[in-house]
Amino acid sequence: MSLLRLPWRRRSAAGPARATDPTRPTLADAAAEDQALADALPHLEETSAHPAPRSLFGEILDWMLAPLLLLWPMSIAVTYLVAKSIANGPFDRALEASAIVLSQQVREVNGRVTLQLPLSAREILRADETDNIYYQVVGKHGEYVAGDHDLPLPSEDEEGHAGLVSLRDDRVAGNDVRVAYTYVELKNISGAQPVLVQVAETLDKRARLANEIIKGVILPQFVILPLAVVLVWFGLTRGLAPLTAIQQRIRARNPGDTSPIDERAAPQEITPLVASFNDLLSQLEQSVQTQKRFIADAAHQMKTPLAGLRMQAELAQREQSPEELHRSLAQIAGSSKRTAHLVTQLLSLARMENLAGVGGMTPVNLTALARDVVKDLLPQAWARQIDLGLEGDEHPVMVTGNRVMLTEMLNNLVDNAIRYTPPGGHATVRVIADAFEPFAYLDVEDTGPGIPPSERGRVMERFYRVLGTNTEGSGLGLAIVREIVQQHGGEISIDDNVYQTEPRLAGARFHVTLRRAPPEETNT
Repeated sequence: MSLLRLPWRRRSAAGPARATDPTRPTLADAAAEDQALADALPHLEETSAHPAPRSLFGEILDWMLAPLLLLWPMSIAVTYLVAKSIANGPFDRALEASAIVLSQQVREVNGRVTLQLPLSAREILRADETDNIYYQVVGKHGEYVAGDHDLPLPSEDEEGHAGLVSLRDDRVAGNDVRVAYTYVELKNISGAQPVLVQVAETLDKRARLANEIIKGVILPQFVILPLAVVLVWFGLTRGLAPLTAIQQRIRARNPGDTSPIDERAAPQEITPLVASFNDLLSQLEQSVQTQKRFIADAAHQMKTPLAGLRMQAELAQREQSPEELHRSLAQIAGSSKRTAHLVTQLLSLARMENLAGVGGMTPVNLTALARDVVKDLLPQAWARQIDLGLEGDEHPVMVTGNRVMLTEMLNNLVDNAIRYTPPGGHATVRVIADAFEPFAYLDVEDTGPGIPPSERGRVMERFYRVLGTNTEGSGLGLAIVREIVQQHGGEISIDDNVYQTEPRLAGARFHVTLRRAPPEETNT
């Protein structure tokens, strides 16, 4: 790492006017950025608006009723098939019995196949109040023997075996029929085709029985289904009652009530949600208490200088001589300057806190930023006879952050170093980065009295100042630094200045760690 010492590093009791840089953020730039951010927020809210969320009740109800309503037609179809199968069973057995009885009446007489069935028996066979009955006997050569001529013959795929009764669906005279058929081998005839015997009937009785079964199963469902919907509705309402109770308790709360919600009153399924909400309330309570302490401390800190200003103004009104009046006015000017600095620090701290989580994180050249800050604070260092310098890598060190906030942070650190370093001392800003590490480091060192280890944990609290120091200050500068570092996900530590050569003064080193910007962001 090469050392980059600024050419203006010198010691002087007085120096030129404060240098300015057009690329250096100013208070006007910061105000403009705040205004732009405020103008952009409504648009961000509009573009990020989401559709109104659905209720949990409606979501669960949909997931319960949708399968129910989807499966209901399927159950009707399955019921119809089952009812049809049940209805076909007894009628098929009766039809098979008729085919067997009819096949037993087939005889061979004088070389001819005949059906020896009396006319009365044939009328009984056809007797049916609902369906039409058909029968047919076909001889060994395919010739018609008896029965109905228009009853279709079985196809080749449907041909059965002698002595076995088979069933098939067919059509006769435009009507659907169920056919039972079998083949008969006559003992006196050999080498010939068996005789075909068929008995068929229409499907009216079967359809009526199937319809009765379907009605007995489906009709109750028209009562059960609405009842099931009502019961589901009632069950969901009862089941979600604890959620409704929690919602009502939350809405009934006082706006300032941040006490935790009783997790025991919540169902087990939403206990993690209630616990997370309680954590949020706890954080909110801490934030509210912090703001209250800040307001109280700010009011207390403002009270003293304002009271002093009023007393000095009253004394100035009583002065008679011009010299005394001039001295009083000078004191008023000094007090007003300190008060203005305090107000500026308060506004800066509040501004940094309000910027938390807003975004605006972009790649920032830490080397260039440090150079600008050192250049701007050189006149202040010269006025106090402080040797202010910058050391670090010559190439850019890119970190992810908000340039305005990082500038404010480094301004406070360098201003703190200049204030606490005695005349003739040194203050150094050092930028450190390693190509193989994901972090960049920023050191601000001084040769002042240092900070005792017992005080290092408290110097970054608001309005806290180390006892025994006569340096003017508001006690807010390091609090602003800590707030900015935390918002950038970084770390800050305080050590003795290892480069201090004055044995009576320990010096101080503020070590800030920031995450480097990814290469893809740096190149864009």
